[in-house]
Amino acid sequence: MAKYDVVIIGGAIIGSSVAYYLREEGFSGSIALIDRDPQFSHAATTLSCASIRQQFSIPENIRLSQFTLGLFRRLKEEFGPDADIGFRENGYLILSTDEGLPVLRANNEAQQAEGADIVVEDAEALSRRFPWLSLEGIAAGAFGRTGEGWFDAHAYLQLFRKALRTKAVDFVTASVTAIERQANRIAAVTLDNGGRLEAGIVVNAAGPNAGRVSALAGLALPVEPRKRSVFVFEARDRFPDMPLVVDPSGVYVRPEGAVYIAGGAEDEDGERAADPADFEPDWPLFEETVWPLVATRIPAFEAIKATRAWAGHYDYNTLDQNAVIGPHPEVGNFIFANGFSGHGLQQAPAVGRALAELIVHGGYRTIDCSAFGYERIREKRPYRELNVI
Repeated sequence: MAKYDVVIIGGAIIGSSVAYYLREEGFSGSIALIDRDPQFSHAATTLSCASIRQQFSIPENIRLSQFTLGLFRRLKEEFGPDADIGFRENGYLILSTDEGLPVLRANNEAQQAEGADIVVEDAEALSRRFPWLSLEGIAAGAFGRTGEGWFDAHAYLQLFRKALRTKAVDFVTASVTAIERQANRIAAVTLDNGGRLEAGIVVNAAGPNAGRVSALAGLALPVEPRKRSVFVFEARDRFPDMPLVVDPSGVYVRPEGAVYIAGGAEDEDGERAADPADFEPDWPLFEETVWPLVATRIPAFEAIKATRAWAGHYDYNTLDQNAVIGPHPEVGNFIFANGFSGHGLQQAPAVGRALAELIVHGGYRTIDCSAFGYERIREKRPYRELNVI
């Protein structure tokens, strides 16, 4: 039996960020970082589209991503001269019909109030900026001129994992099978290898598995895995200025080196939790929905060659598609870092810093995450993010 001051369940980007910033904030206690998949072959981190944006509808989400953007700007200073995650700052372009324009403009007001370099342009202006884009049925679009784009998720995660090897963090390869709770405190976690770790604090960073982990502690968390397919295709035409384009339908497309990736056609209405073992791409979704919409929006993509696809799981918060961050109100040494619903990768460093400050200093200092607290879950009071992609 081992004893740790902090046990983090989930070693991908959220859990690794929490461990990293705990040390950065001067935490000297013992830390265990548990993950059942040390290659991260099924992690939401490595199966995501690895993008960063400031185009959110609520200020707190904008601030979280801006923190990560700041980290990207000083990556070599933070992680060394060889640090590189291949950040491509081509922006997001979120398109809107006339019906959706009031929401687009309201979101943009929130973004500009936070200093984000997002501009709303009408269809005529967008046609001049992106002549390869068909704007039939489009009233306007919000374009991130700077501070948005995509990057290499594997390289990003490995920067944190490599840094942690010098910060006295114990990596534990196992699954958590039980959480021992004594009244209003978590006492220990039990592992599938027979190990038992006593814990001063437990951080749930289990991604799509977070709801199950919380249930082991007798705590309800409305987070479940939702499968998302990503399709890769080749096209003859190249558009060097192409941002990540989001159609009003929710379908998106962007360049990825010499190819393109697309997805976003899943219908969330009535959707159920994914089978945790199901990582098969939904090819009919591409043929029936994604490709027709992409070809309508970008006529040059009427003739393409689909080459491969992959599927990953979102840690989907069914209440409001927003993160749950911070301690449980009664079980105070159980801390949530869950439910990001597709934007956890870009917000992980900010969440890691925030929770490290909470643990070390007793409160948030850099970014106030109180709005994401568990109280709203208990009260079934949504704090809804409108820009979920």
